[in-house]
Amino acid sequence: MNLVYLLRLHFLLLSLLLFTSLQTAIAFDDANSFKNSDVTAIPAEITAIFPSATRIGNVDPELAITPVYQLSQLLGYVFQSDDFTDFIGFSGQTINILIGIDTKGVFAGFKVLKHHEPIFLHGLGEQPMFDFIDQYKGHSIKERYIIGAQNDNTPGMTNFDGITRATVSVMVINDTIIASALKVARAKLEGFAAASTVRIDTNFFQKLNFEQLVEQGHISHWQISKKQSLQLASEESNELVNAIEDLVQEAEDNGIEGDFINLYFAFVNIPIIGKNLLGEAEYQRLLESLKPGEHALMVFNQGSYSYVSEDFIPQTVPTRLSIVQGEFPVDIKDIDFYSYYDPSFDIDIPAFDQQNIFRIKSQSGFEISQTFGISLAVNYSQSFLSTQQYQFSSDTVLPEKLFYTPKVIVEKKLPLWLRIWLDRSIEITILAAYLIALSILFVKQKQFARHANAVQRTRLAMLIFTIGYIGYYTQGQLSVVNIYTLLLSLVNGFRIEVFLLDPIIFILWVFVFISLFIFGRGLFCGWLCPFGALQEIMGLLAKKLNIRQIKISPKHHKYAQKIKYLILFGLVGVSFYSLTLAEQLAEIEPFKTSITLNFIRYWPFVLYAVILLLLSLKIHKFYCRYLCPLGAGLAILGRFPLLKWLRRRKECGSPCQLCRNKKCDIDAINQDGSIDYGECVQCLECLVTIESPKLCVVNKYSKRSIKIKNVA
Repeated sequence: MNLVYLLRLHFLLLSLLLFTSLQTAIAFDDANSFKNSDVTAIPAEITAIFPSATRIGNVDPELAITPVYQLSQLLGYVFQSDDFTDFIGFSGQTINILIGIDTKGVFAGFKVLKHHEPIFLHGLGEQPMFDFIDQYKGHSIKERYIIGAQNDNTPGMTNFDGITRATVSVMVINDTIIASALKVARAKLEGFAAASTVRIDTNFFQKLNFEQLVEQGHISHWQISKKQSLQLASEESNELVNAIEDLVQEAEDNGIEGDFINLYFAFVNIPIIGKNLLGEAEYQRLLESLKPGEHALMVFNQGSYSYVSEDFIPQTVPTRLSIVQGEFPVDIKDIDFYSYYDPSFDIDIPAFDQQNIFRIKSQSGFEISQTFGISLAVNYSQSFLSTQQYQFSSDTVLPEKLFYTPKVIVEKKLPLWLRIWLDRSIEITILAAYLIALSILFVKQKQFARHANAVQRTRLAMLIFTIGYIGYYTQGQLSVVNIYTLLLSLVNGFRIEVFLLDPIIFILWVFVFISLFIFGRGLFCGWLCPFGALQEIMGLLAKKLNIRQIKISPKHHKYAQKIKYLILFGLVGVSFYSLTLAEQLAEIEPFKTSITLNFIRYWPFVLYAVILLLLSLKIHKFYCRYLCPLGAGLAILGRFPLLKWLRRRKECGSPCQLCRNKKCDIDAINQDGSIDYGECVQCLECLVTIESPKLCVVNKYSKRSIKIKNVA
């Protein structure tokens, strides 16, 4: 019995060994059949998206995507959104997401690879962003998505919760995910139409009236009578029939007769349609409302069932009307074109109950020359607990003569940084004009200082501009992080493109760097730093309220000034060890809390920033003088400026101490009357005093000597 048992066990072991060997050989042969595309070492990020993956292929040479397999079965693709889109977030940079889609176009998973959104990094935290993105998992690219809709029970739409105070970032994430996934799906997945190269013929135009536009197919007309609608509904359910009868009765009670659906659709961005309907002036106003590549669909209603519900809010997505092309939903959003202007048409049009213009974004993948479907949804109650939706649909296509196929010209895509600069050209122009004006002021400071009142009014206006425009609007607050990021870049390989991604910060840094060697740190710290300007406003407020200032003794003042240098060296040193840790320690700067996040942050950060501002009521620019590592770095570089134009007189310091004791709030005048340019913010108060015979008192000392008491 034992012998038989041992023989059986031996046989089983041999069989298992043989099966394992054959399986390995088969797997090996199968793997080698893919030649160089077989990679069994799967990155953790891809494994998290496709847990059943056994290998990945090489990156597609024509499209930056990576195929993922389970043995020989293709599971889907993973790709980085930055390779397909360049939507700029609130930070001025893209949000790069690793996206996985399966072979059916369903989102398999996500991984945020890189982002600089301040609201998530230093405000709400990153978890809300991750939770928002995870909502897409398990949903198809073909679904129609709405973010933060008031009514989240609308059938036929996928509504995701947004994030309070992060609206811009959330919309950028949504566009980034959908647009990049659509491009991959159209290129690689079966049943996803490829993009067309057909363009609108902007030169094609002839004068037509409304009836001719409809007859020639330029304006699409969709009619369904009440009888037809009830007949179609009867094929679906009795509940739908009842719902339509109620809608018809409600319309008749309101005096609306005619067909159940009677809609006209006109793409008014097409010249022959838009110019004939709107006229040249209104057509140009429309084009100014659209970005390049966007389409404007005007919808007219004559039927008893409107394409928008009664609670429709302008500038939102309609819940009833939808467009589908190649099984893909196409997002349409009202542009509220007639919010400030009454509807105006250049030709006679029929009497319509309502008209709206809806925007179709260029990133939606919509091909205006191809057939597309228009649907009008009717909601009905299947039961007390179930709401269903029925779609009345119609396919339409515009005449071929409206379009042409251009010659294929391969153009080199503009670099991302250049596109950002072009997009922010107005902001850049305003900033450049301000910097030029500031430079002229500094060059002409001696002549300017002779007009005391003008100096004070101009300085106040510039401080307000710095806070409002440079700080809050363009997010141009420089930071010590920029300093050690630059140092690390020099060590690890400098790339100018990285710094060009934020044009405002780049321009300010170039300007500040040059001005350091000409005027010293004062031009930035006294005129261009938003948080410094906030502190200065607090100082002016203290003077208005007659708040008594705390006077720091010269001895303690000198010691305290060195604190910011210790902080700077500490941060730079830590940055070479861990950039992440250095960024966390850089929270000693209140800039992110007060300027970037508008004080919307965890309470300890807000309390810290508020305390610093309140301290400025008692000690002028306390943070700038003693704690600011950015100011310390600029002081080191600008210690010996070429132009020391803050004029001094021989009596300054001996015997006159007026400017040092009364005019220089930041204590940047030495006891001998010389200017400490490493600490001076160049407010020009001392220069105004010297240039004014009424303010300067040195003439009082011309015939008598005064003993100066040394202050310990």
